[in-house]
Amino acid sequence: MAMSVSALRETLRIAVLASGRGSNLQTLLDAQRDDACRFRTIGVFSDRAQALALERARIAGVPAIALNPADFATREVFDVALFDAIDAVRPDLVVCAGYLRVLTDAAVQRYAGRIINIHPSLLPLYPGLRTHTRVLADGASVHGASVHYLIPALDAGPVIAQVRVAVHADDTPASLAARVLEREHPLLLRCVEAIAAGRVVQDGSDVIVDSRRRSRPLLLGDDDQLHEPADT
Repeated sequence: MAMSVSALRETLRIAVLASGRGSNLQTLLDAQRDDACRFRTIGVFSDRAQALALERARIAGVPAIALNPADFATREVFDVALFDAIDAVRPDLVVCAGYLRVLTDAAVQRYAGRIINIHPSLLPLYPGLRTHTRVLADGASVHGASVHYLIPALDAGPVIAQVRVAVHADDTPASLAARVLEREHPLLLRCVEAIAAGRVVQDGSDVIVDSRRRSRPLLLGDDDQLHEPADT
C-alpha cells in the first residue's frame, strides 16, 4: 500500500537500521542540522552492539538500540523483537542503510510502503552480496547504487533512484566500493528528502514520483540532484 502524501507529518520521522560504520546515517544526521530539513532521525537500530553507527547516533542525541541475534531462538523471533522496538518510536519511514541481515517477510510486510534500502549495484543487476567483486569479474564498465522500496523478495522492490559510477581498469573491489559509497551518500539523502516532501510514494510494484507512475528510476546527477533519466 502506498504511503499517502496527506498522511505525512510536517516532519518525516525516520528510523534507521545499520550494521556497520554508519556513513550513510551520518549524511542524514548532518542534513538535519539545517532547520529547513523535513525529516528527523528518531531512532537507530542495529544487530551489532559495536557498530559505529550507534555511536554516531548517540553523539547526535538520537536513541540507539542494539539487539543481539544470538539472544533469540530464530531469525523470525529476532525480527519481531527488532520491529517491536522500531514500532515504539513511531517512525513514518524505516531506512536500511548498511543493514547486513536479510529481513524476514513478516518484518518487511509490517512496514510495506514505508521501508527503503540502499544497495550497492544498479538493480536489478547484482542483487545480494559481493557486488563489487562480481562487477569486476564480469568486466562491467558501469556500476553504481540503488535506493529501492523493500518487498519480501531480496533486492527486488521498486527502485526510486540510482547513481552510476564508472569502473576503472585498475579498480579493486575495495577501490570500487569506496567510490560507490561516496555516491551513495547524496543518493540516499535525496531519496529521503523526496519522500519527506511527499514527492515519492510506493504503489504496489511501482514508484510514484510527483503523481506520475515511473517506468524507470530517477538518476542522481553530478550536481547531486535527482533527474529524469535520458531517453537513450
